[in-house]
Amino acid sequence: MNIENIKTLGALKASGYKSKSIKDELRENLITKIKNNQTTFEGVHGYENTVIPELERAILSRHNMNLLGLRGQAKTRLARLMLNLLDEYIPYVAGSEINDDPFHPISRYAKELIKEKGDETPVLWLHRSERFAEKLATPDVTVADIIGDVDPIKAANLKLSYADDRVIHYGMIPRANRCIFVINELPDLQARIQVALFNILQEGDIQIRGFKLRLPLDIQFVFTANPEDYTNRGSIVTPLKDRIGSQILTHYPKDIKTARVITEQEAKIVARQNASVIVPDLARDLLEQIVFEARESEFIDAKSGVSARLSITAFENLLSTAERRSLMNNDGQTIVRLSDFIGIIPSITGKVELVYEGEQEGSISVAYGLIGDAVKSLFVAYFPKIEKLKKQTDVSPYDDIVSWFFNLKDGFELLDDLSDEGYKTLLGSITPLNDLLEKYQPNLSNQDRYFVKEFVLWALVEFKQLSKQRFTEGVQFKDPYGSFISGI
Repeated sequence: MNIENIKTLGALKASGYKSKSIKDELRENLITKIKNNQTTFEGVHGYENTVIPELERAILSRHNMNLLGLRGQAKTRLARLMLNLLDEYIPYVAGSEINDDPFHPISRYAKELIKEKGDETPVLWLHRSERFAEKLATPDVTVADIIGDVDPIKAANLKLSYADDRVIHYGMIPRANRCIFVINELPDLQARIQVALFNILQEGDIQIRGFKLRLPLDIQFVFTANPEDYTNRGSIVTPLKDRIGSQILTHYPKDIKTARVITEQEAKIVARQNASVIVPDLARDLLEQIVFEARESEFIDAKSGVSARLSITAFENLLSTAERRSLMNNDGQTIVRLSDFIGIIPSITGKVELVYEGEQEGSISVAYGLIGDAVKSLFVAYFPKIEKLKKQTDVSPYDDIVSWFFNLKDGFELLDDLSDEGYKTLLGSITPLNDLLEKYQPNLSNQDRYFVKEFVLWALVEFKQLSKQRFTEGVQFKDPYGSFISGI
């Protein structure tokens, strides 16, 4: 259909166009995509067997829906991606404030215009990208904002009495007629405002200031809510919950592989960083493991959740930390180091809600603890487990490394801003560490090799075989007993 040639109601009729409700649009286009084995929600990962099938069932059932989940679980993104299931263009009566369907007008303006002009009624086309409206539920939202109210200025300008329905100023919901309308954080909406939604959801009409006005609006509602809100800030009133067809539970990624795909897709990395900073696979896994540790930490409020935005911003900070160091040393290209993870601390402290015990520890201390816990969790996938207690006759693969540090008079210092050459030379000087990698990780690439060496040192610290002290310019590794014995 060539919409450029369809500019009047008569031309629209002649074209054979058939109007349908937005829920039918979504349903029919979803059916086509499923039949053609097309991805319905591009760019959403980890929901293929959980959230997306439930979302598709809700659309096929023509339901309004509530996406319930913790922050950073792509609830709003899912709602926005529903736009791809709409027809590319729909016709509406030119000049209508509420996108009146030319075949089924509901506003007084559209009805009178069609009555007056008939087939010559001007028609415009609305692209699907313009059929999305969103409102964040805040305590200051009023019924007038979302439904509408009498406009005294309009009444004065048009010289109309308040009894005339032409003095009505439509709110956000009527203006979103034939669109997807999202209300984010629904429990934050005051109960009296939630009550105003009852008729819209069930009967599909609105009431404004006592007018005998019936507008059978055609809207696909998507609500989002955080379970924490139910106890901390508000709740969804029971009759409103009853009117929402489907409630869909979202969740965080279940594994590191999925989490990595999301982080690498969403992180805003400039071309220069991609070219100049090499990120070992283990570093990418470690970053995601830190977030998994945060979601299980006793110091962090699990009810508040740990957003996927943490890993995204942490990845950006990680690359920026390595980039800054390479710029200072005039290194053309650099490899991310484990000590660069100090640079992601600001991404962690600003995005986690601490419980009382966490507040006592301090946010920075908790962040360091998460990095250490992540190192411990991943270590056993690369090297033999480090036993905490062993007999004197037992031999450990790490004894030679610990002995190397025991014989050091001073600690082993890794400075944050050390050049790449200096960093490699320093780690290469720990000969037992080279032997360990040759035995257990012989196939490591050069770009991963030095990161893994530092990874072993951090792991030995976490398993109490070495000690680590943070100072202004970097970190110092020591044998925990060597300095004590030499002092004696």
